[in-house]
Amino acid sequence: MAEFPHKKPENKLSHINSDGEARMVDVGDKAVTDREATAQGCISMSAVAFDLLAAGNHKKGDVLSVARIAGIMAAKRTADLIPLCHTLPLSKVDVLFELNTDQQQVICQAVVRCQARTGVEMEALTAVQIALLTIYDMCKAVDKTMVIGGVHVQKKTGGKSSDWVSP
Repeated sequence: MAEFPHKKPENKLSHINSDGEARMVDVGDKAVTDREATAQGCISMSAVAFDLLAAGNHKKGDVLSVARIAGIMAAKRTADLIPLCHTLPLSKVDVLFELNTDQQQVICQAVVRCQARTGVEMEALTAVQIALLTIYDMCKAVDKTMVIGGVHVQKKTGGKSSDWVSP
């Protein structure tokens, strides 16, 4: 595989082999450590949709409870959704919501923990995305203009690269 002259070898993508083909990273020699990742994102919506959701008066039921369960289920199924992810023995998945009344947003945060040889960032990101998509699905009859955005890893702990916090 040709090297990119502007990149150092340590910046190579780990999921690409020397022939440029996708591969699953071998984590067999890595130590099992406590790992945790937190991800966050939000969904913005109309005042009508937000008020229905916040009051728990949505026609489809308790939107945030359903979205919380969807996020937890998604974290547990991440390896089935993202081809090169390892299956991990998750010990904790929390999906939390904060209502931002001023901006008519629901902020979703997922915290995922395990003891494994690789991190849980993808599980946290998947939980957030699916929880937000579930809110969209349940509220789309009232507001088709909702916008999902800002999904990112806030922090991660454990592993060879140690702790990291988003700047």
